Amino acid sequence: MTTRRNARRKQAVAAAAVVAALLSTAACGGGEDSKGGKEGKGGTAAGFDAANNKIANPSEKKGGTLKFAGAQDADSWDTTRGYYGFVWNFMRYYSRQLVTGKAEPGKAGAELTPDLATERAKITDDGKTYTYTLRDGVTWEDGKPITSQDIKYGIERQWAQDVLSGGPVYLRDILDPKGEYKGPYKDTSKDKLGLKAIETPDEKTIIFKLPTANSDFEEILALTSSSPVRQDKDTKSKYGLKPFSSGPYKFESYAPGKSVVLVRNENWKQSSDPVRKALPDKITLNLFSNADDMDNRLIAGDFDLDINQTGLSPQGRIKALKEHKENLDNPVSGYIRYAVFPQNVAPFDNIDCRKAVIYGADHKSLQTARGGPVAGGDIGTNMLPPSVPGSEGQKYDPYGLAANDGAPDVTKAKEALKACGKPEGFSTTIAVRNNKPVEVATAESLQASLGKVGIKVDIDKYDGSQTSGIIGNPTVVKKKNYGIIIMGWGPDFPSVQGYGAPLWDSSYILESGNNNFAMIDDKAIDANFDKFSVELDAEKKKAIATEINHQVMEGAYYLPFVFEKFINWRSPRLTNVYTTDAYSGTYDFTSLGVVK
Repeated sequence: MTTRRNARRKQAVAAAAVVAALLSTAACGGGEDSKGGKEGKGGTAAGFDAANNKIANPSEKKGGTLKFAGAQDADSWDTTRGYYGFVWNFMRYYSRQLVTGKAEPGKAGAELTPDLATERAKITDDGKTYTYTLRDGVTWEDGKPITSQDIKYGIERQWAQDVLSGGPVYLRDILDPKGEYKGPYKDTSKDKLGLKAIETPDEKTIIFKLPTANSDFEEILALTSSSPVRQDKDTKSKYGLKPFSSGPYKFESYAPGKSVVLVRNENWKQSSDPVRKALPDKITLNLFSNADDMDNRLIAGDFDLDINQTGLSPQGRIKALKEHKENLDNPVSGYIRYAVFPQNVAPFDNIDCRKAVIYGADHKSLQTARGGPVAGGDIGTNMLPPSVPGSEGQKYDPYGLAANDGAPDVTKAKEALKACGKPEGFSTTIAVRNNKPVEVATAESLQASLGKVGIKVDIDKYDGSQTSGIIGNPTVVKKKNYGIIIMGWGPDFPSVQGYGAPLWDSSYILESGNNNFAMIDDKAIDANFDKFSVELDAEKKKAIATEINHQVMEGAYYLPFVFEKFINWRSPRLTNVYTTDAYSGTYDFTSLGVVK
């Protein structure tokens, strides 16, 4: 076993070196045509990094089939339940929101623009009342108008966590902090008016009345979890199998773990939607159990892009960089990849045992396992992404993770083991998704370095499509002895609340669909989130965000691996391609078209 692990680590180091060498010549061209791209299967490859914060192959031509491939299915296609970034991106094909991100590259894509609403909110009552008016001509897939009551009902479904767990619950905490509303399925009130904090005086007006102002409220309304759901089409826990469309496409079929097919919603009107391009006639998704097979099919031209948007696997990267570098983009992700230590699993209820893992890890090896400095990212030193206001990037490195080229600090690791009462080390289990080869490689790297300081680690690979019910269930985590969970996270919206609240605020600890894997219940951190949410001054918000990040790192709840970068495949068939900060540096799906 040790020999095979060492061989894999050597292969990872070699692969990272090859990628770095290939990338050093990537921008030089080699075989590109006079327009900076090379003719490809069915279209023109625009050139290396051509879609990184800018538009590659701009076009407004409609038609054809856009073909996604993926190594992981959605956690749910239900707008209330989905939480993966690629799922939110894809959901905009069949769901709309009051406001959403602009259809523009880079930072501009994260700026809000009206969607179902005629304009941004009218904000009154010292930031506690938000009023919207719906556009004319917004309809469901059967042609019936989308009403303010439909939007209210879609939001109210967030209160049915016993049936619809897994998605973000910001609105539940903001609009109903005392937990008085029981949700649409348990509403026993005589008037059946639902959540009192949302008023719908007529079919085109919706008013939100916050008990306390929240400076990120409109950002939260832009999440797909705020999409309308029509009550007579709500199939509750089965809704994710065939959501009812309010967008330009509708579900033709969905075979879980295998495929999705979307076709045009003939009742959607371009005149009612200033954001979505709706260029393809049809959109398909085929799911693979083997990421290398998927990458080979992408490179062969059978599919257009990876829906998961986590970058090519090591083999795919090397092949693509050698033969098709003009089809690649190398954006900075808004994600941090990390290990997290659940405090409900011994001995990680002890801060010094957590520190032993942090110091004992080989951070250079972890970076290499992720793909190296270019394909993986800079060594992670803390838990606030560089894209979030208040981040200090690598300048804040409280455990010296980037020092000495990322080498482990064996002396401090052994001191920490002694301090936590485990001088000879201890045993634990790493939980890792079985359909993420790069995560498995990361787990093997961590396993090897921790073994050198006496921490014996087993690796348990679980079904990545069942994340919310496995690592998202604290009872299951404890039962399986998952002392280390390998995961990653990007901002739900660009603030420390949009990134860190689900991870670090105690009110977000859930029995199922939990994302506060570390089980952090710290009154000082909670108080800072409360302070942040009502602060309107941008500079003061930054300072609070910085302090929260320091509190999290001082608690030793996480071992950050990298501030992520990745190498993504862009088919030459694709038109109107660009990365957007709205979805952490990935492509904006809703603007994509294809050369027929």
